Amino acid sequence: MSRPNPVVLFGFLVSIIVVLGGLAVLKGGLFIAKHEADTLHLVQIVFRMNMGQWPHLDFMTPLGALAYAPIALFTWLGAGIGHAILYAQIMVAAALLPAVWWVGVSRFPGWLAYLFGALVMVLCVAIAFGTEEQTISISMHYNRWAWAFSFVAIALAVVPPMDRERPLVDGVIIGLCLAALALIKVTYFISFAPAIALALAFRKDWAAMGWALVAGAGVVVIVTLFAGVGFWIAYAQDLIEVSRSKVRPQPGLTISRVILSSAYLGATAMAILGAVLYRQSKEDAGGYALLALLPGFIYVTYQNYGNDPQWLPLLAILFLALRPKQVRYNRWGWDIRKGMEIAAIATFAMAAPSYINMASSPIRQMTFDAEGYEPILMTEGVNSDLRLPHVRARRVDGWVSLASEGAGLDAMEEGADRKELGSLSGQPLPYCKLKLGLPGWTKTIVDDLENAGFADGNRIFIADIFSSHWLYGDLKPLINGAPWYYGGLPGFDSADYVLVPQCPASPEARKQILDDIMALEGVTVKEIRRTPLYILMDIKR
Repeated sequence: MSRPNPVVLFGFLVSIIVVLGGLAVLKGGLFIAKHEADTLHLVQIVFRMNMGQWPHLDFMTPLGALAYAPIALFTWLGAGIGHAILYAQIMVAAALLPAVWWVGVSRFPGWLAYLFGALVMVLCVAIAFGTEEQTISISMHYNRWAWAFSFVAIALAVVPPMDRERPLVDGVIIGLCLAALALIKVTYFISFAPAIALALAFRKDWAAMGWALVAGAGVVVIVTLFAGVGFWIAYAQDLIEVSRSKVRPQPGLTISRVILSSAYLGATAMAILGAVLYRQSKEDAGGYALLALLPGFIYVTYQNYGNDPQWLPLLAILFLALRPKQVRYNRWGWDIRKGMEIAAIATFAMAAPSYINMASSPIRQMTFDAEGYEPILMTEGVNSDLRLPHVRARRVDGWVSLASEGAGLDAMEEGADRKELGSLSGQPLPYCKLKLGLPGWTKTIVDDLENAGFADGNRIFIADIFSSHWLYGDLKPLINGAPWYYGGLPGFDSADYVLVPQCPASPEARKQILDDIMALEGVTVKEIRRTPLYILMDIKR
């Protein structure tokens, strides 16, 4: 295959951004269908950054500043939060476009360059997180962005240039992409930086490795100048705290199931098969590089909610780009070139549902009927352009135990292995877990706090995994608090009250928080208000 036409390739990439990004924007906002808790987590961080706060320094999060800075930029410029999210996605795609174009014209012949570019652009502008679930969701947008940057850096490191080496350009792009990964979600950096370094070493491209280090160090210096050395220390502390979390030790399947369960074994087998075939072609560098990437691919998939192996199409493209130019046979008599082509086709087939879903998500948003949606913040104004269905905002459902006293289920409770859910003043808290209606539930609690005179700019520590209450009324966010609870008592020192939900989103988080509070020396809490939805505790220090 011949090299792609540089002008046509650039126009193709621009057209994807314009069409998919434009379709999403033309709807007049972002209309999510689920994952409202994740979305409110995003809104909290963006609004905090607009207050001048820095992630890690001013609030706890394991996610990097770059995961939210593009969105915060557009809200700072006056856009509503829904449009800001969509504009930020287009901005990320546009920022990556020159690097994606360079990968295409320097690494991939013919249609492979267009396919690679399309995959990366889709990762940037999709409004679905992946898998085959066809619902609009901005949840885990940072995972898609991180995959996009990873694809670019991995392709430049693993695939040799089609003509002469250009280590300055390659190295700078790789370094900037790795720096972006560190500032979006450090899991990707930890997983892929070593494999990328090994791939460059296998190719003996020491100059590109040097320029990558220079570019990455430059980003570190710039961030340090703006945020200070303490930013990196606080970032590391947040990551350590999250790694110790008992509330959410993993977001999905165990790592053994991500490798060997029926849904993932095919992907693992194809990755190993392709690497082995390439090594048998006497091209050790590419084979070793593919094997070095596999642990990172698996670990990132394990770390991401949904465990969607979005690395599969990149692997298939690498198979095709690295296959032998001439027919070669291994010791078993297999045609290695055809074997890698078959492995690539199988890998593409496994990846297709997720990428078709992501690519079609802006089209689905543009064509569906938005009747029955309302602002996620449940108020009109500039930020009313982020909307979700009425049923998800206002229908408040939960899981409860039916084995209450007198229900006749006492015998069934024996050996039921029901976890201890905590207690207050010696009284056990009810078994209840909120499953639907988080915005309406939160808004109702905040309205009640305001009517009872407990709001008025106070800071309230929520004994739950989510703490979006300050978005819904006259409350302030906790100083050094955590928009998503992972462990400890972040922000407790600034709290005026503790609010204990009667039906939390995470009973486990509620129990851990209450246990930690009760273990504090010199601190006592006293109940001052009880409603069917919450118990409010005053803090005495």
